[in-house]
Amino acid sequence: MPRNLSALRSEVESALAGRIAAPFTYRDRKIVETVSAGIPGIDSLTGGLPRGGLTEICGPNCSGLTSLLISALASRTEDAEVCAFVDGRDAFDPHSAEAAGVNLRQLLWVRCRNIDQALRSTDLLLQAGGFGLVALDLADIPPQTVRYVPLNVWFRFRRAVEDTPTIFLVVEQEPHAKTCASLVLRMRSETARWAQANRNDAAVSGQSHAYLFDGTLLSAEVARSRVQPASEIDGTSVYAGSAVANRASETALFETKTKWSYNGAPTELKTKCRILR
Repeated sequence: MPRNLSALRSEVESALAGRIAAPFTYRDRKIVETVSAGIPGIDSLTGGLPRGGLTEICGPNCSGLTSLLISALASRTEDAEVCAFVDGRDAFDPHSAEAAGVNLRQLLWVRCRNIDQALRSTDLLLQAGGFGLVALDLADIPPQTVRYVPLNVWFRFRRAVEDTPTIFLVVEQEPHAKTCASLVLRMRSETARWAQANRNDAAVSGQSHAYLFDGTLLSAEVARSRVQPASEIDGTSVYAGSAVANRASETALFETKTKWSYNGAPTELKTKCRILR
């Protein structure tokens, strides 16, 4: 004769008491610790990157995904946190990242060739623990490929970082983690800026009326957020000891500023971000 389900559930909960709280219920923690993403406008918009949660940053190519990712890595490594970066298609440029402020001595770079390697590497890193930030870059992998990742994979990743100080960041063209994500941020490119080349730049390019890419205007929108910063008091959020404006809207506009340098080597692209409104 089958046992009463409620009695069986009570028995299991009693056996797991002290080790796992409410094993049959997912605890959607709404008040979490957040840290700066490295861009004031993003911090003001989102409340910061949540620890112990999954954050998705999505958008098409040239929409600021890499700029935001590099800013987050720079912010965490500057605070002496050890970070891990899972490069889904081996497209990371460490020279540009270092120029943007990333401390490479604090960064573990995992170079992958396909999505299977990236997912396996991410699983090992999250289960190992000890990282301040783990970033999974799937931006160069077609969305139709990422769609085939089973939902239980994202659920396992979320559970691996839950109640830990680790920030799990996923960069992709479309959001796929669904309800497993604590924060979903959509990025979009607004306009590109061009500047007339100076005399030295024109000499290098061989064109007297050459124009160089000067930066882009980017916008960010919160598509989903279950984050309430633990440091949010009286309508003001605090990040690393400094106060920023309260989140008054669900969108933010910022820009990337590009600097070109020629040192007898291939051109190096340096990007900095600042808030516009």
